[in-house]
Amino acid sequence: MSSRPRKIGLQLPEAERLVRWPEMRAMAQLAEAIGFDSLWIGDHLIYLPPDEPAKGPWEAWSVIAALAEATERVELAPLVACTAFHNPGILAKKAATVDEISGGRLILGLGAGWNLPDFEPFGFPFDHRVGRFEEAFTIIRTLLSEGAIDFHGQYYDLPNCILTPNGPRGGDLPLLVGSVGERMLRATLPYIDAWNVWFEDFENDPDQLRDVIARVDRIAEDVGRDPGTFSHSVAVLVGVLGATNRPSVYPSRGQRPITGSPLEIAHRIDAFYEEGVDHIQIVLTPITLEAIETLAPVVEQLKS
Repeated sequence: MSSRPRKIGLQLPEAERLVRWPEMRAMAQLAEAIGFDSLWIGDHLIYLPPDEPAKGPWEAWSVIAALAEATERVELAPLVACTAFHNPGILAKKAATVDEISGGRLILGLGAGWNLPDFEPFGFPFDHRVGRFEEAFTIIRTLLSEGAIDFHGQYYDLPNCILTPNGPRGGDLPLLVGSVGERMLRATLPYIDAWNVWFEDFENDPDQLRDVIARVDRIAEDVGRDPGTFSHSVAVLVGVLGATNRPSVYPSRGQRPITGSPLEIAHRIDAFYEEGVDHIQIVLTPITLEAIETLAPVVEQLKS
């Protein structure tokens, strides 16, 4: 069990359906009011589900910046920002700016991306994703921590790049990586403040999560990082109002959401904390104002 304070977050809508900004803002403010600690935004560009029209979300960084102004207390984060979608120097600039707007509430989640339609139609290369990520990660973390970098790599060239201004926390903006890949973990675990895993990678099951965490912690020790010095976070699928799965737009391996009464849902979420997790992001289906309202007693129970 983690000794860190337990936090509970909510992923806001992505491409489940078209959600206009007034409803998105209302969801964020409701989640903050009922006690959520954090709000998370997926960073994708388009989904192409078979035999269905294309579906896409709003641009993630624009939404997060707007949420920074619409909320007061909750932490805000991309889950996770794909480093391929922006020059890494610009991504560091975006992070510093959003951290300023939010008054120091940003968690910078980073990943290499996986959804092919996000890449090719928008002109982003899909090859060597981990190699590109490694360079981008070095640039981003160095700019945020030191304010400058002179970088000449295989994929990126940033001669004498300077990040100024650098947000309210300077070099203390927390970094999170979302990955279970060994190469990604070895590149990032020495530097990150938090690690995240998506529910499909442990089948939404705390017993299977135990093995995933053990593997991540072994890799951390291999690279000289004490696993107790970084946060362990997981995204968990929860269904309310009779929902038994997510919309078909999302490629899925068939995981079923946690369902039941508020007390039963809270009890099942608590099992993930017992495995050493300290921050959970609820991926809610359906994702509506009414559905978020049903989580009020769940949040209250988890915080009691």
